[in-house]
Amino acid sequence: QFSFQENGWGAFLAERLVRKCDVVNRGLSGYNTRWAKLVLPQLISKSTGAESTVAVTIFFGANDSALKDLNPKQHVPLEEYAANLKSMIQYLKSVDITEDRIILITPPPLQESAWEKECLAKGDKLNRRNATTGEYAQACVQVARDCGTDVLDLWTLMQKNQDFSSYLSDGLHLSTKGNSFLAAQLWSRLDKKLSALPWLLPYWRDVDHTNPEASLL
Repeated sequence: QFSFQENGWGAFLAERLVRKCDVVNRGLSGYNTRWAKLVLPQLISKSTGAESTVAVTIFFGANDSALKDLNPKQHVPLEEYAANLKSMIQYLKSVDITEDRIILITPPPLQESAWEKECLAKGDKLNRRNATTGEYAQACVQVARDCGTDVLDLWTLMQKNQDFSSYLSDGLHLSTKGNSFLAAQLWSRLDKKLSALPWLLPYWRDVDHTNPEASLL
């Protein structure tokens, strides 16, 4: 949901793809795959132009992987998380969005000390663990393998830089640097798919000003 904020990864993609295609943000803050699976048909359907969709990202796991005892509302068991991702992929295929147009994104790593401060400030205990988030990231990667989709393993990639805390604003959510990292990683996958898209309408210098209808209609 926050990806269209200033310096957000969704805003980056929208800027790169202006006059080629519209980037639609259907992120839902706090949601898990159990809820997302239910509402997906309301968000994407044949009547909303699914056949003209060039790419879909599915980015879940940070909430699903919340610890059951401390955050039962958002927690989804690991096996159900994987099944829900598969269900969403199957639904997208049913509305003619093929697996080669789907990109799964794993949850990013969790910086526990920073997120614990956020939890304590609300009177709560640390309700997530990075190792647990990693299990959900691995499951996401496996679903992509099983279903033939692309996958961006954010959890692993961000931790190649040993101090990954700068990628996160509060230990859980992406910082400006984290948004830039995700945008760059995603663009490297999308560029091949989308570089051939034509511009919408001609460049202004190419319009015949004496007969604009000939250029524009």
